[in-house]
Amino acid sequence: MDPAQAGAVALAAADLGVAVEGVFTFPGHAYAPGAATAVAAQEAAALAEAAAVVVAAGIPCPVRSGGSTPTLTAALERVGPSPAADELRPGVYVFGDAQQWELGHHAPEDVALVAVATVVSHAGGRAVLDAGSKTLGADRAAYASGFGRLLDHPGARIVQLSEHHAVVDLLGAALPPVGERVRVVPNHVCAAVNLADELVVDGERVPVAARGRNT
Repeated sequence: MDPAQAGAVALAAADLGVAVEGVFTFPGHAYAPGAATAVAAQEAAALAEAAAVVVAAGIPCPVRSGGSTPTLTAALERVGPSPAADELRPGVYVFGDAQQWELGHHAPEDVALVAVATVVSHAGGRAVLDAGSKTLGADRAAYASGFGRLLDHPGARIVQLSEHHAVVDLLGAALPPVGERVRVVPNHVCAAVNLADELVVDGERVPVAARGRNT
């Protein structure tokens, strides 16, 4: 939506009895290589304009809500007449994933969630794992170099994904032995968590409370 339309939307909501708390955006176009700083500036400007229009319409606008994991650092560092949002919502940063790794917003040592898979075959000179799209999710952004990565084999890429298996190209490195367990970093951690009934945190099984709640 054009930020200039925020006042009309706020008035329409107020007429329906909806309490208007502020303005909101999600800078999803920051999910591209090298885009974060420019997109954070665009987001800040859009929120500032939208908030000003809402106030001009006679409705207080105490909250400017925005943010994403790619833009978090730039938003926190931004100062001046169009500062970052009052409220930032960087969801992926809690765990990290292969997308953020590739975009440079998470170092591999900062990735906190992995799927543990077993090497079940060396078919075709590649490692085949017993974790597929039903565990990792099927997301692959245009900039992604594979369907996921291996935390302990940074050069490797998941090049094929079926429901129950992943095929990993080690790109010339030694294949992990059949039977070895490897740590897989999903491309999109949000989708991966939504596919799991529980997570293992420091040895404790923690139920995923929102599992199956998408509908």
